[in-house]
Amino acid sequence: MDELEGIKVPRHLAVIMDGNGRWAQARGWPRIKGHAEGANSVREVVRACRELGVEAVTLYSFSTENWRRPATEVAGLMKLLADYLRTERREILDNNIRLNAVGEIDRLPRFVRKPLEEMMKISNRGPTRMTLTLALSYGGRQEIVEAMQAIAKKVSTGRMPISAIDEETISSHLYTAGLPDPDLLIRTSGEMRISNFLLWQLAYAELYITETAWPEFRRPQLLEAFREYARRERRFGKTGAQVKGEKT
Repeated sequence: MDELEGIKVPRHLAVIMDGNGRWAQARGWPRIKGHAEGANSVREVVRACRELGVEAVTLYSFSTENWRRPATEVAGLMKLLADYLRTERREILDNNIRLNAVGEIDRLPRFVRKPLEEMMKISNRGPTRMTLTLALSYGGRQEIVEAMQAIAKKVSTGRMPISAIDEETISSHLYTAGLPDPDLLIRTSGEMRISNFLLWQLAYAELYITETAWPEFRRPQLLEAFREYARRERRFGKTGAQVKGEKT
């Protein structure tokens, strides 16, 4: 079978990269080794998405709740992030990948924040083949709170009438403004929840849950997710007959 047979490429892919620590512990290794191996999965999946023509990839890299983890694990994660920004810099720039970050970026340590902001600035200068968004110190509820505060401020100062607030208004005030909503959400390691990730944006996304832990999720597993996505019928509230009629 041709590698690409039966796949459908989403315009925007969102990923909850779960299971790094448990994968390592099951092998008697420290949790941070699982995160290090997970970074290799990030590299392969992002490269595959670019080659396949995915327009946007958003990775749930570090949640606001993750700050509660042991200090040694958080420090290790921050180092891995800084290492990723350094080692992937050339590939990101050479392949016209626009790097973006969403969340409470100010909470990141300076040795991470500085190269991240520099990469975002440089990668935004030229043409864009794909947008790679890292959700860092991110929480979906906090994102919505901040959007509501920004809208409320505009209303209170007379810059926006209440009647002008609609779904598009809210979307334009979210961290992901300018990106299409995700078409497909992949969550690895079998957990059946979205964990405060893109709560507004995932309203109509297809969900793909796999038992495979993130360190073992590579190009073949990505292609299988895309094959499953191709088998889905996205109705957006319509009937199957209506959707079929639109396709003819």
